[in-house]
Amino acid sequence: MTNNDILRRLRYTFNLTDTNMIEIFAAADHVVTPLQVTGWLTKESEAGHVEPSDTEFATFLNGFINTKRGKRDGEQPVPESKLNNNIILMKLRIALNMKTEDVIEVLALTDFNLSKHELSAFSRKAENKHYRVCNDQILRNFLTGIQLQNRPTISGE
Repeated sequence: MTNNDILRRLRYTFNLTDTNMIEIFAAADHVVTPLQVTGWLTKESEAGHVEPSDTEFATFLNGFINTKRGKRDGEQPVPESKLNNNIILMKLRIALNMKTEDVIEVLALTDFNLSKHELSAFSRKAENKHYRVCNDQILRNFLTGIQLQNRPTISGE
């Protein structure tokens, strides 16, 4: 999944306007323009499409955490320069204040079953022998499950 795909899904799931998106970036102490947001939300096949860098997308996710849970005291986290699905899943879990059971329930909404042990493997350091890469299918099912929770009446579109 691309950063654009995930950004568009989050925008739809949480019914975010361009102004909301700009405010989320501002919550991570980053200024973006409406033109940047429009470019990031434009589909790959359309004119004006711009792919957000991993750092820009990590900044959005940090702002999403700050917006949903409140800013933590002290220094704010530095956005990652390289993202992967494991980091994205972890940041979304934090933003949505989800425990392991909550993530498993969300995945079950899409008929995708995952054990607690499999899920915990995504949170481990890459050097750990039990580390597991979160593939696109798992992240896609997670995002779809969140959408089903937040927009159940219009999820079948």
